[in-house]
Amino acid sequence: MRILLTGRNGQVGWELERALPALGEVVATDRTSLDLTDVEAIRRAIGETRPEVIVNAAAYTAVDKAETERDAATQANAVAPGVMGEEAKRVGALLVHYSTDYVFDGNQRTPYVETDAPHPLSYYARTKLEGERAVAASGCRHLILRTSWVYGPRASNFYQIIRRKAEANEPMRMVDDQTSVPTTSAFVARHTVDLIRKSASGLLHLVPSGQATRYEFAREVVRMANSRSKVDPAKSAEFPAPARRPAYSAMSNARAARVLGTVIPDWRELLPRASS
Repeated sequence: MRILLTGRNGQVGWELERALPALGEVVATDRTSLDLTDVEAIRRAIGETRPEVIVNAAAYTAVDKAETERDAATQANAVAPGVMGEEAKRVGALLVHYSTDYVFDGNQRTPYVETDAPHPLSYYARTKLEGERAVAASGCRHLILRTSWVYGPRASNFYQIIRRKAEANEPMRMVDDQTSVPTTSAFVARHTVDLIRKSASGLLHLVPSGQATRYEFAREVVRMANSRSKVDPAKSAEFPAPARRPAYSAMSNARAARVLGTVIPDWRELLPRASS
């Protein structure tokens, strides 16, 4: 099996480049070798590679900057996935595409399922939803995986910030009015491979079990680090940001668990592996 991977240097892309060879030959690209703002470059890369699977781990992820850098966010998150879908259909490939819990507005207080209506609050989230819809509308075989609060040993993410503070025994304040499911990049990559093996398709919520506020997540990181850091709760309003985040965006993984045929562990069980 030949697999074309985009976004090899991102959090999930880095893990995928190491996990996907279990399925076959991987042609991995980054923004220097495949510019997602260049539609013809996307078409050419897929046409020349002729992959059986395209895994699109590339995205514009700067949630706040997307409010002003709208063209860049739209191109990477909405236009490029649609083009990939068209080309995937042309060559008969499966397109695996990643989306986000931020497509929901957070007005409910039970985990969102795949059939719940999305209502994005930020421009970033709007572009991610547009990308989902463009992939589906292309008519290609596709697997859209929504995930949330992705973190891991690479790049700057909220886990890394908390961990550094914990290691220095610094006090910190974390919001307790945003709830979702912390998800390791390794978890996403490993289960992506499993889902491809099982010929999964459609839309799935790929997250661990359980849920947490950012405050609860920080306390768990501090506890596991045996740190003396004091973690105090705060409200989102105390940290004004250009983009609105949903107050509650935890997603149910029940459908993914059925497809995988396994019990998906709680996010706390995955936390000890996040630093390696």
